[in-house]
Amino acid sequence: MCELLGIAAAAPVSARFSLRRLARRGRSAGEPIDGWGVVLHDDGDVRCYREPEPAGKSAWLRFVERHQPPARILISHIRLATAGTVSLRNTHPFVRELGGRMHSFAHNGWLPGVETLASSGETRFRPVGESDSERAFCVLLGRLDALWLHGTPSAQARLAELRRFAADLRGLGPANFLYSDGAYLFAHGHRRHQRSGRIEPPGLWHLACSCADARMAVRHAGVALSADAAPQHVDVFASIPLSRAPRRPLAESEVVMVPATTEACKSAAREP
Repeated sequence: MCELLGIAAAAPVSARFSLRRLARRGRSAGEPIDGWGVVLHDDGDVRCYREPEPAGKSAWLRFVERHQPPARILISHIRLATAGTVSLRNTHPFVRELGGRMHSFAHNGWLPGVETLASSGETRFRPVGESDSERAFCVLLGRLDALWLHGTPSAQARLAELRRFAADLRGLGPANFLYSDGAYLFAHGHRRHQRSGRIEPPGLWHLACSCADARMAVRHAGVALSADAAPQHVDVFASIPLSRAPRRPLAESEVVMVPATTEACKSAAREP
């Protein structure tokens, strides 16, 4: 199965990490890595680094691991191809513009027939590649389009749409995903292929702590967090536990929304 990592913080943090070490924690020896990608959200835009190459052979990845700029939201994906060729167009995370800002999406699982969830006549968001994950992202953006048509929608309106979308995906297959619109990070936990060979929950794990605690908690997994501001709250989502620090598995079908900008944090505090 593919591996997901998502980090959200109220102020920018530098998250330098080893995708190779993360991959080794989540798969058996000898399993291939068919590509990797990292998205850093930056004031409505994104820095997106992707490569359809095994991480262990990538000089570009070594550079990215060591020189990532600070960001409030990071989404990373390690690919084990199940749908679509091993190519750049099928490499996660995927990014698109909606509402005058960039959105990103990465998925773990497989979703046969996901194209049937698209609204009739929807043509604005089309996949570049053949992966079921990118098709799912296009379906999501098609559903969110009306919310962003006349300005920035409320956090609760976004969360409600994400919950409906996640429920539809679960009817197709394992549907763990990370999605961000730059203000919030959304995480959906479902089922995944476990080391036992069974496909069952949890699909994602959640670690919520201060930045100082997070630095200690995830360093053994090859993740190095450094705050460029005062100590703050940090949320980390991962396909597999990154440490023995207090963390919780997302319940099957759970959707979590985490604010990651000053404006979003204030909005989240106001809304029930």
